[in-house]
Amino acid sequence: MKFKELSLPLCALAAFGSWAILTPSSLRAEQFSESQKTEIGKIIHEYLVANPEVLKESIDALNKKEKLAEAAAREKTLTNDADKLFNSSNQSVIGNPDGDVTLVEFFDYNCGYCKQSLANVGKLIETDPKVKIVLKDFAILGPDSLEAAEVATAARAQLKGQKFWEFHRRLLGTRGHIGKAQAIAVAKDLGADVDQIEKDIKSPATHESLEEVDKLAESLHFSGTPSWVIGKEAIVGGVSFAELKNKVDSIRKCGKSAC
Repeated sequence: MKFKELSLPLCALAAFGSWAILTPSSLRAEQFSESQKTEIGKIIHEYLVANPEVLKESIDALNKKEKLAEAAAREKTLTNDADKLFNSSNQSVIGNPDGDVTLVEFFDYNCGYCKQSLANVGKLIETDPKVKIVLKDFAILGPDSLEAAEVATAARAQLKGQKFWEFHRRLLGTRGHIGKAQAIAVAKDLGADVDQIEKDIKSPATHESLEEVDKLAESLHFSGTPSWVIGKEAIVGGVSFAELKNKVDSIRKCGKSAC
């Protein structure tokens, strides 16, 4: 997985927090002379050296505020965009398309953690005939990942159901870096028309499909893969088979991913 860095540099955060403590909110920087600004800088420095816990408190408060904002944004997306998340035509469905519980995975074909999760997803399909798995190509690991996602999106029109699962399983299970060549090779081996795939890669529908996934991931604050949605819960990171199974069972039992 990859994660976003803090949006504010540490020094800027410290200066801002200390300035707020030491000066009235009505004062502005241009109201001070250069010598006054220098003196204020010394005061801020001395204050932070004497009270380093202020930095930790500021960072903790910022992290808490960001997590609350992310949680609120995710809840809004899970409610307002539920149809795009669970039933969009711009996605691949494996398992039981009419399943009573839906698990959504945002993945990248070059993501090591996604490769590790493949066995868990496969086991879930094998052991639970009523689960529906939605695969969303979230290509965030470079141009090759995007090309592989484009091929997969185009191939979806030809490789249906179990055949697409075989395509996905074989491509994601390929060792080394995965790009267009590897994706085309797997699709061809499974009987897909490569010339048609090449045409479909360039179609607006392919780009609209991947753009929809990107927008959903952004609104859910997914910055890494794999990321998951089940019920009203959004999860970032690898999840064990036992955890996936427990969440599916909980949805059936009480309508929530954790009863």
